[in-house]
Amino acid sequence: MAYSQPFPLAQPLQKVHQPTFGPDLAVRLICPECRDPNPHIVEEFSSGDLVCGTCGLVLGDRIVDTRSEWRTFANDEGDDPSRVGAASDPLMEGMEQLDTTISFRDGGSGLARELQRAASRSSASRSERNLLQAFRDISNWCDQFSLPKTISDIAKQLYKRSDEEKLLRGKPLDAVIAACIFIACRQAHVPRTFREICNLTHVSKKVLGQCYKALEQAFNLTPGASQDRHSSTPSGTTGPEDLLIRYCNHLDLPPNVQPICADVIKKARELGIADGRSPVSIAGGAIYFTCHLLGKVKPARDISAVAGVSEGTIKLVYRLYYAEREKLVKEEWIKDGRASLDRLPVDNSSK
Repeated sequence: MAYSQPFPLAQPLQKVHQPTFGPDLAVRLICPECRDPNPHIVEEFSSGDLVCGTCGLVLGDRIVDTRSEWRTFANDEGDDPSRVGAASDPLMEGMEQLDTTISFRDGGSGLARELQRAASRSSASRSERNLLQAFRDISNWCDQFSLPKTISDIAKQLYKRSDEEKLLRGKPLDAVIAACIFIACRQAHVPRTFREICNLTHVSKKVLGQCYKALEQAFNLTPGASQDRHSSTPSGTTGPEDLLIRYCNHLDLPPNVQPICADVIKKARELGIADGRSPVSIAGGAIYFTCHLLGKVKPARDISAVAGVSEGTIKLVYRLYYAEREKLVKEEWIKDGRASLDRLPVDNSSK
């Protein structure tokens, strides 16, 4: 099955297209005996002949039966249509997808291990083995991070494209995989921070940033996948609104907290409050502010554990929001009884 190439290069190379040749679809097969303009050709697969249904002339022999044969050679009764193995994997296109498994039962002689090693060397080239190993690492890390298979497939596609174009030669394999997972999360609208990816893969933030910048420039990923979701968020960055849903779920907050918190963040951005702070810090401080505003108090310690920032940073953003609380809180929230400015605690350090 043909798939369009994922992650095309920002500046694709100019390739000379060779002329292609195909069958002439205007040619029709007719019987030379009866010369019927509307021939009735019958394929008799039992005898392997191509016969004219009008006069019975044999037009061809030894034709190939292209139909599905639903014969089963299993010991169990019933039809067994799974005779051709699993479905083909588009990520493995151009590679041999049929493998041979050698049993470990060799009586303790060690012969099976030697046969497996020889089979692995002869079945695939070094590049294919490296690609398969990278795919396994991506799957394992995505499972550890509780990421869906969609993100794993996007990361595999991105890694395969970077390997084909030789974009990250000399970079550690773990760093390349970490950058692919980071970009895949953004493409699937479930972004993760650099700190979370670094804690998962144990890759330094500097090397991860280098690999990410190289992939971003090569595949023109600067606008990002979330450019249409938040018009006020600068393109190419992960906004605090993208982190709110996950943080609120981990904190077991009611559903009405997340939209109000998102409105507070957008209004603060318009007023220039807490500009220059990281999205993680803004998200944590906004959740702390909104929880007190709605009476759903969460201690800063719990928010710090979920967001991965210190309690001091969360309270610093809260103080900035508290100073402009009358501009951030809508009047309709107060009239509906959902919010109350009296619930906001006064931070002594803000005076």
